[in-house]
Amino acid sequence: MKIGLYFGTFNPIHVGHLTIANHLAEHSALDQVWFVVTPLSPFKKKSSLLDNHQRLEMVYRATKDYNKLRPSDIEFSLPEPNYTIDTLTYLLEKFSEHEFALIMGEDNLKSFHKWKNYEVILDNHDIYVYPRISEGNIETRFDGHPKIHHVDAPIMEISSTFIRKSIKAGKNIRPLLPEHVWEYVDEMNFYK
Repeated sequence: MKIGLYFGTFNPIHVGHLTIANHLAEHSALDQVWFVVTPLSPFKKKSSLLDNHQRLEMVYRATKDYNKLRPSDIEFSLPEPNYTIDTLTYLLEKFSEHEFALIMGEDNLKSFHKWKNYEVILDNHDIYVYPRISEGNIETRFDGHPKIHHVDAPIMEISSTFIRKSIKAGKNIRPLLPEHVWEYVDEMNFYK
């Protein structure tokens, strides 16, 4: 089985994440997409993150009605700081029957050459890149690379940061969250 790994803090997971993941599960060579909930990104302040298990619960609630989408807490047990190459190595050992690919936005492809062991990742894993509206030049460093697949997924410009700020400001953002996630966020008074 070919599994796409969609990494993120998912703080909270929103309809943009779901739309992209479902598009890839339905319209690419991927059989499933796993939402890998990241415990702590080196680029984000920990204070703004909900607890790991609360974010995992949101991903579980968002994906439970989709048989090709799954939540994953695989990084919760890995030592920090954790790098994508370490997660991939661990997954290959644990699930040797599967083939793993990465899912990333075009904006992340621009800095991919700075990732730890990015050449090893490229040698061993496909990368599915979805479009983003971004400033600056399109990344051309990897043009024509046989492992990089640009996917014509819908462009989703919804951010978890915008959702958190809007909730704090008392705005109704319900259409931006999957229904089960909205119910959980509302019930738990998250981001207020």
